[in-house]
Amino acid sequence: MPAGCSFSDIGPMILLNNNNRLPYVLGYVNSKVFQEILNICCAGLHYQNGIIANLPCFSGDKSHENIKEIVGECIRISKDDWNAYEISWDFFVHPVILSSFASRDNNGYKTTIAEAYKKWKKVCESRFLQLKANEEELNRIFIDIYGLQNELTPEIEDKNVTVHRIFDIKDDIPEYMKGNNYVLTCRDVIVSLISYAVGCMFGRYSLDAEGLAYAGGDWDSSKYTTYIPDADNILPITDEEYFKDDIVGMFCAWVKKVYGPDTLEENLDFIAKALGNKGNSSREVIRNYFLKDFFKDHCKTYQKRPIYWLFDSGKQNGFKALVYLHRYNADTIGNLRVDYLHRMQRVYESEINRMQDMIDNSTNAREVAASTKRKDKLQKQLKECREYDEKIGHLALSRIELDLDDGVKVNYRKVQTARDGKFYEVLADSKNIMGKRRKK
Repeated sequence: MPAGCSFSDIGPMILLNNNNRLPYVLGYVNSKVFQEILNICCAGLHYQNGIIANLPCFSGDKSHENIKEIVGECIRISKDDWNAYEISWDFFVHPVILSSFASRDNNGYKTTIAEAYKKWKKVCESRFLQLKANEEELNRIFIDIYGLQNELTPEIEDKNVTVHRIFDIKDDIPEYMKGNNYVLTCRDVIVSLISYAVGCMFGRYSLDAEGLAYAGGDWDSSKYTTYIPDADNILPITDEEYFKDDIVGMFCAWVKKVYGPDTLEENLDFIAKALGNKGNSSREVIRNYFLKDFFKDHCKTYQKRPIYWLFDSGKQNGFKALVYLHRYNADTIGNLRVDYLHRMQRVYESEINRMQDMIDNSTNAREVAASTKRKDKLQKQLKECREYDEKIGHLALSRIELDLDDGVKVNYRKVQTARDGKFYEVLADSKNIMGKRRKK
């Protein structure tokens, strides 16, 4: 374990008097030999303290240096794999962008997302094959050391190799690999790329700095030159483009900046195909993803502790907007209400009037039917927004302050609780994130 980590009865550690033995011990405890002995001494999933320490460990073999080299490579492969995903403390850039670095010029990246994806898929497959070969070699060494050639074989199953593999579609995944957390599809990769892009929109990440660019504290605008984050920390998600900082427009600008303007449409087509959402165009597919699936995927990635919070008016999709927790302040909800929610209501009112005008004056029956249908939808969205505005109003006047040290669960409730103690559910998926509310 790296410095700064702790352990307990639930997550115990092996403590060695001589750290020179660490690679040997790591190789041993991850081998088939050790698991076989452990199964004999302690059946079940949980091992009590002292069980591991009492198991035999033969350390006088001449293969020590070979084991040390193989274990070191296994650690490097596993770390590189883990650090490629944004939940890692040591994550510094999305791999589909990293795969394009060699092709960068003044206008962005010449490599398309499709090409970068193929490079990343190839890297993952190479890691997988190397780690599997290394683990089988370690098994072979320890089987020889313990004289168990007639009892065990060194081969391991693909499903037990714990680094990521990428398959283009679900149908390509072998049956024995399905359900494995380390198996990804092209959609999973693109979803993670979109998550990184949203991070850039909020300033959590930057195309000019590695790792976390902002996670609280003082804002440093000098970190952002290639792509400028959203100024007010509010990204509206609407079923059509109504705002200049509309999330789909911001995303398209990000893709253009990263991969260059010449391949924008090609890249958007690839993203849309990977997402598989409904829509008549790539932008419409991407918009529907943000409307329906982005927040669900975000909560899954962050295990129900989201850092991008979704203000959501309800099932009619009348109003949705993302806010980055680490940039939230006491004025955020008030700004969201005045600059976005009120404006959205005015847009709906205007559009309803326009649809009514078309209904009254058009002689085209199909056009009248389409206008009537759209007017009905807009009226439902406007009604939902007005009801939502009443809730938001109480919270905006309360000017709620948050403490990041309290964590997501506490702050998720706090930001929805007005000064008088009344709870107004304005954020998406509140019950799953906060848990059940205690009865007073």
